[in-house]
This record gives sequence, structure tokens and C-alpha cells, in this order.
Amino acid sequence: MKSKAVLEGLLFVVGEDGLTLDQIEEVIGINEEEAKETLTELKHDYENDERGIRIDFLGNRFKLTTKSEHREYFQKLIENPETNVLSQAALETLAIIAYNAPITRLQIDALRGVSSVSIVRKLVAKGFIKESGRSDLPGRPILYETTSEFLDYFGLSTIEDLPSIEQYIDKESEEVEDEETDLYTSKYKETV
Repeated sequence: MKSKAVLEGLLFVVGEDGLTLDQIEEVIGINEEEAKETLTELKHDYENDERGIRIDFLGNRFKLTTKSEHREYFQKLIENPETNVLSQAALETLAIIAYNAPITRLQIDALRGVSSVSIVRKLVAKGFIKESGRSDLPGRPILYETTSEFLDYFGLSTIEDLPSIEQYIDKESEEVEDEETDLYTSKYKETV
């Protein structure tokens, strides 16, 4: 087994959460010395000018990160109008934040039912949401809220201009009731 290739895949899969040395040892099934050696080799591979990412040790974890010397290209990508289209997942995440701010990423994940790590990162980079402090929950996770750029993008003066969720909930329940009645009433009359 190629420990270096496995480690690279693991670092990609965990994203910004990163891996501790203990996790690397446990998951790959190698000892501490082998884990350090594998990390060093992979880190050395990424130091090549032909590579766009590197391994950093941040927050007591090893993480794949982009090279800061390529920042201007990342900025161009974010500012490009063609890439500024919001996906359905991004719109869903924005709605959750707008209606529930301040909210943590884990709370967003719980409401969506899937991980929102990359979407939250993209929305912060686009300026639609920002960090608004820390929660009192264990681990003191970051709280997010919408920005004035969000309001501008959607043509709102204030966050209070968002449509009321209750009106949509009421409409949905009416539609469900209508559908249920339609199941029992026929539009056709029997002819003899």
C-alpha cells in the first residue's frame, strides 16, 4: 500500500477539518515515525513550483491549503461574473443563515442534512456572509450572518425585507390539504 497516496486522499476528503498525527497513524495503520516520514515526503512533493497546494500544520492538524503566491488567481475566479452564479446549495445555505442568524456551521449542516463546509467558505469569499462572533456552545464555534453585499445582491434594504417564512408554510399546508381532498373527489360524473 502506498501510504503517501492514501494520506493525500485522506487530507483531501477531510478538507478544512484536517487530520491529527494520531488520526493518520490510526487510519493508515502505521506508527508515529512512519506517519511523520510520509507527511514529510508528501509535503516535500507539494513544495514543487508545479503544484498549487501544500500541507500546513494549523490548529494542531495537518491540512491541504492553497499556495498564497497564487492568491491573485483565486481572487479573479471569485470576481469572475461567470463563476458568481449561486448554486441551489448556496442559495439554500444563504436562506438558512439569513433566517436564523447568527448561526454556526454545524447548525446549518443539521438543517440542511449535509455538510456545508465548502459552501460556507465560498459564501464568505464572495462576501455574502461573515463571521459575527463565537457561540457559547462547546468548542465556541464561529457564528455566521449575512452581509450588506447579500442585501445588495438580492435587492433588500434590510434583513427584515425578507419574505416571511410563515406565508410559505401556510401556502404549503393549504396545497397539501387541497391535494388530499382532490384524491377523494372526482371531476368526472358517471353516465348511465
